[in-house]
Amino acid sequence: MALRLLRNQQLRSAVLQLSTRTFTTTRVMPKQYHFDTRKFALQLERQGFSATQSEAVLKAVASVIDDGVQNLQNSLVSKEEFSKQSYQQKVDFAKLKSELQTLDKTDATRIATENERLITDIDKLRQKFKEELAKQQAGVRLDLNLEKGRMREESAVQELKLAETGSRIDQELANFKTQIETTKLQVVQWLIGVCTGAFALVLAYIRLLS
Repeated sequence: MALRLLRNQQLRSAVLQLSTRTFTTTRVMPKQYHFDTRKFALQLERQGFSATQSEAVLKAVASVIDDGVQNLQNSLVSKEEFSKQSYQQKVDFAKLKSELQTLDKTDATRIATENERLITDIDKLRQKFKEELAKQQAGVRLDLNLEKGRMREESAVQELKLAETGSRIDQELANFKTQIETTKLQVVQWLIGVCTGAFALVLAYIRLLS
């Protein structure tokens, strides 16, 4: 068991050494290897492998190497194909760059146009607001002037009424004074008549006594 584990470890070390070697990537002569198979077999035999085991290991390693080389060859492309793909990528990149630049210019033009439209709309709204404000101010001024005129008219009417009332009062006072004066005169005349009558009676009485 220990000998088998040692051989497996030695086999893994040998395979690891082979995996770090450099192989050709050309499509020609796929069976060409860059290591000495005879030397590798002798190394295996010195490590305790029999000739049959060494041959089996060589076949397994060769199969693995063939598969790896084949996969590597399949994944590789020719220089012409690489140049073609590189050129196509450059063309696609240039096309994409041109499209992006065109898109940027289009977006910039669209944004500038939209900005100008917004500025124009704002100017129109500002002008409309000024006009509406001027109309409102004119309407308020007109209402104030009309109210002032109405108040002046009402004040004039009230003043006229007050003047008429004052004149009427003055006229009534004058009439009342005239009536008082007339009443005074009548009272004085009545008193004079009474006094004259009384004096006549007194004189008549005196004559009778004498």
